[in-house]
Amino acid sequence: MKTTETLVWVIYDIVKDRPRTKIAKCCKNAGLYRVQKSVFLGTIARNRLDELRLQIDDLMDEETDSVYIFPLCEPDFRKVILMGQAFDKDMVTDEVRALFL
Repeated sequence: MKTTETLVWVIYDIVKDRPRTKIAKCCKNAGLYRVQKSVFLGTIARNRLDELRLQIDDLMDEETDSVYIFPLCEPDFRKVILMGQAFDKDMVTDEVRALFL
């Protein structure tokens, strides 16, 4: 059975340092690339995305925190408009830059 991957943005605003750090680590371990301090981007298998969502749900405080997970198809991703300093140049890898070529 073929595992399908999806392109996904994960954007969050987490109040406390410890869960914020753990969520960033979960995103990195899932193979996502940090493009800004609280923004990750990359491709991920659908079942792995479900695991990531559950991990984040366990770490966040639903009363104070917010997390957005935006899956995108490639045609819609190609319509993304980058303006100004769209990425933190110290954090963005060549793999992320290649997504926008």
